[in-house]
Amino acid sequence: MIQIKNLTLRRGVKVVLKDASVTLNPGEKVGLVGRNGAGKSSLFSLIAGRLQADAGDFDMPAKWRIGQVAQEMPETDQPATDYVLDGDLPLLEAKAVLAAAEQNEDGHAIGDAYVGLEHAGAFDAPARAQALLLGLGFRTDQLDSPVNSFSGGWRMRLQLARALMCPADLMLLDEPTNHLDLDALVWLENWLKRYEGLMIVISHDREFLDAITKVTVHLDAATLTRYGGNYSSFEAMRAERLEQQQAAFGKQQEKIAHLQKFIDRFKAKASKAKQAQSRVKALDRMLKLGPVLMDAEFDFEFRQPQSLPNPMLTMRELSCGYPNLVPGQPPVTIVRHITRSVMAGQRIGILGANGQGKSTLVKTIAHALAPLGGEFTEGKGLSVGYFAQQELDLLSEDDTPMQRMIRLARELGGSGQESREQDLRNFLGQFRFAGDMVHQTVGTLSGGERARLVMATIVWQKPNLLLLDEPTNHLDLNTREALSVALNEFEGSVMLVSHDRSLLREVCDEFWLVTSGGVLPFDGDLDDYQKWLLDVSRANARGQPAPPVPGYLTAAPAAEPVRAAAPPAPATTAKSVARATASAASAPGSFKRDERKQSAQSRSQAANRSRPLRAEVQQIDTRMESLGDERKKLEAQLAGGKLAGADIAENGRRLNHIAAELATLEERWLALQTEIEAITGDGAA
Repeated sequence: MIQIKNLTLRRGVKVVLKDASVTLNPGEKVGLVGRNGAGKSSLFSLIAGRLQADAGDFDMPAKWRIGQVAQEMPETDQPATDYVLDGDLPLLEAKAVLAAAEQNEDGHAIGDAYVGLEHAGAFDAPARAQALLLGLGFRTDQLDSPVNSFSGGWRMRLQLARALMCPADLMLLDEPTNHLDLDALVWLENWLKRYEGLMIVISHDREFLDAITKVTVHLDAATLTRYGGNYSSFEAMRAERLEQQQAAFGKQQEKIAHLQKFIDRFKAKASKAKQAQSRVKALDRMLKLGPVLMDAEFDFEFRQPQSLPNPMLTMRELSCGYPNLVPGQPPVTIVRHITRSVMAGQRIGILGANGQGKSTLVKTIAHALAPLGGEFTEGKGLSVGYFAQQELDLLSEDDTPMQRMIRLARELGGSGQESREQDLRNFLGQFRFAGDMVHQTVGTLSGGERARLVMATIVWQKPNLLLLDEPTNHLDLNTREALSVALNEFEGSVMLVSHDRSLLREVCDEFWLVTSGGVLPFDGDLDDYQKWLLDVSRANARGQPAPPVPGYLTAAPAAEPVRAAAPPAPATTAKSVARATASAASAPGSFKRDERKQSAQSRSQAANRSRPLRAEVQQIDTRMESLGDERKKLEAQLAGGKLAGADIAENGRRLNHIAAELATLEERWLALQTEIEAITGDGAA
């Protein structure tokens, strides 16, 4: 176990821990929480042996093997699988023993070394390493790609896979979800649930902590407090504890005031002097409780948009991608055939694995990329607020927050805005840029500070459509909660890409799925999405076809998911039987009777096979008629001009749902008709 007793740890002049004590047991899964800058990473450095305590005791078994994610970016041309394999330290040691035995030509030692290799899992190690890579989102064609061919985010995934590869007694994970999409995050959760050692994780993802931790250690005011339970349990227990502390402080203050009043009144009277003196001693002996001082809450709100166009934007057969990645080569299309609309008031969560095109779609809508094809129409008065996944895509490292805001105010408001520097300083103060921080260069700001600056610039612009691509990567829990509240109060539309499931649940009321080169409506919530991902994973493992997307009546084809593909015609159809019958017209009577009997049987079989398809066509016809009637009613209400703003937004959202469902039903209707024709051979339904 890990035992920390009365430990003091300093980083420079800052006291990170003072007389802190906590015990962590083997097999426990622990969430380490606390505000940014409290010292969580410093505690990790102490446990890993990179720092030494200034006072007190730290005890951990000397033989424990520690697995942790290296923070430096690897620069090597080593293949990805081999790089991950090198994270298995027992395997490396076993290989070193074998190499030494072979160099010494010691046959007995060589035999023992091969036994050691078997115990270290050498023979299935490459398969285990590749399973980690595939689970974290790498493609099969990337398994042997050089490490230095990957971007920074993917190299951090390699570091994570390398850490997971090591059979460790203690796993230290510092923000492991920052570079993961939702698909990889779900996989990582399931992997960590099976991990048998002691795990300590730092994360600002509430649902991730709730899913994998059973113990929470809170680092606050240089002390460590252990709570039994996950993050949600910790919040409830801490709130109760703080309430009790505040109540105890209040009662003590009342008692102190009562004692002091008695002392002040009777200390000069001889008859009461002895009693007054005893109360002075009681007051001196009293252990003074301090008031409960909570961290300052952070909150902000989006300004009211000047207009709410409806629809906000419309895409018809839109194709998105990157032009001229290689000189002389055609553009690279990532997603195609997008036919969707964004209505006023919609809250859309965009789901899909990394590399499928979520960011490409958002960048195209934000005009950071030009469309490669199709139509893209914006509503009159559309104003987009764009948060890029990499904040420095929107900021200059040499800028300061004040310079950035002065330039933005000048662009939006014309001349004279530079005279409002005090207003801009006050505005930046709402986003925790106080004092000299407004003159600090962006390059020296932390990731969370840069994210808050981008959010400040968006709020200043009064957008009516927010495009947010992983806005929470560097935000602490308080700031994430403030963002969630602000988004729920925002009057415009939101399109959100995030692996923060808590934010997606609290903000979004519908989801789009970017997959296999297209964009599909996803009829379900995040629990349905996680279940679907697991079903897809199981199907892939068994070599079976992927299950259909919820709400999409057929499984998405590999190339063009928005265009339903008709299944291949059966090998023997009614038409082929009819041709065989005609060719045998001159045959003897017995053969003719046999052919007619076979033809009748085939027609009967075709009717039986097509019956459920015809029934589904009838159901689709009924549903399409119902949706058509509802659409006419909603459009009439909008045309009447008597609806309030909230009702207009609600009607817009419903019309968008109807349009998406009708498009899906029409595709399915055509596919069913094609299949019925293939079965019956009559060319008509």
